[in-house]
Amino acid sequence: MHTFMTIWVNEQIDPSGLVYSAIACCNEKQAKECHESFENNLTDAQKSAGWVARLRTVSSWDEVPVNSLKLN
Repeated sequence: MHTFMTIWVNEQIDPSGLVYSAIACCNEKQAKECHESFENNLTDAQKSAGWVARLRTVSSWDEVPVNSLKLN
């Protein structure tokens, strides 16, 4: 039996589309706070250059980027 799980993935992505940093967790509140921090830590110059902070959900740890910090 497979139980559906929501895993929140925060990513900072550079202008070329590469994931610069990523944190994954199962706690929605913690994930949203992390996203806000990722967004606030991008400078105006980074944003102008194309850096983005992205928050997305996945249903398996297999879908989380390998280089992510994984919090339970």
